[in-house]
Amino acid sequence: QVQLVESGGGLVQAGGSLRLSCAASTRTFRNLSLGWFRQAPGKEREFVAAIMWNEVTTYYADSVKGRFAISRDNAQNIMYLQMDSLKPEDTALYYCAGDRTSDRLIWLQHQNSLDHWGQGTLVTVSS
Repeated sequence: QVQLVESGGGLVQAGGSLRLSCAASTRTFRNLSLGWFRQAPGKEREFVAAIMWNEVTTYYADSVKGRFAISRDNAQNIMYLQMDSLKPEDTALYYCAGDRTSDRLIWLQHQNSLDHWGQGTLVTVSS
């Protein structure tokens, strides 16, 4: 069973930065594609970014391109989301997810089929 634990959320002013972490308890971390999703109050959960098991292929939502950067450290079993130039509309509960698939369509549009999810970490951006 893969367990994913997010950390790094908090309160930050608009224009500021945060780095989220997702630690995974699995020996097969390097075989997992990983991603971040977020859910704002009253809205559906949406895709933010993903990094595939090959450590090279990444996907980003248009709303975060150029501001967020996803990365992973396979030696430490950790995935990161560096968030810069934060905006109030980035306020949400951020979840990490993991799955063996590297299918772009699944990550961007069929998140409910992903196997593993964390409990979330709250990011609040004040104006």
